[in-house]
Amino acid sequence: MPRDLVVHVIDDDIAVRQSLAFLLASAGISTRVYESAHSFLDSVALKAAGCIVTDIRMPGMDGLDLLRELARRQLSLPTIVITGHADVPLAVEAMRLGAVDFIEKPFDDEGFLAAIRAALVRQEERVRGEDHVTSIRQRIASLSEREDQVLRGLVAGQQNKVIAANLAISPRTVEIYRAHLMTKMQAASLPELVRMAMIAGTLDTPSRGT
Repeated sequence: MPRDLVVHVIDDDIAVRQSLAFLLASAGISTRVYESAHSFLDSVALKAAGCIVTDIRMPGMDGLDLLRELARRQLSLPTIVITGHADVPLAVEAMRLGAVDFIEKPFDDEGFLAAIRAALVRQEERVRGEDHVTSIRQRIASLSEREDQVLRGLVAGQQNKVIAANLAISPRTVEIYRAHLMTKMQAASLPELVRMAMIAGTLDTPSRGT
């Protein structure tokens, strides 16, 4: 498990916090504990990586309020809620608010760890995806104005001769820009180039120079 992924355990019961911290540490998983949702929100960075484990019933801000606040702050950490048997309807509501799982007390250690590992894998994949999008956007930003215009034409499904006519250049020149695009964008094929541009979502803005 990557070392920069941390499980943030939020529970007002110190015995529960200590027990979960010990269990996670025994499994080699980095853990931080908080006595309340407010203490978590006051200390965690907006770009924190990992997942959250929170009791659904806590004084002050409860688990549902926490999920709403996470959404408001756009803090995308997979959240697992811990619930008593009587709290299952609340846990279902938590799922509607974005929780990825809920675990009923008392719970099996291995089942709990499996849920944690699944949440961390989910977070790692999300972060990796964001890094991929950032990388593509940086490549697009490195394009010249003309290369950017040719890329927009390709994404629009235009043939070289149409792009050439729109830009008042020759089809051969378009081919040269297209070759430069493939190299700069690190794309192995035209479909991959177009897919990368669509993933980045930066071509919805007006072309440079227009």
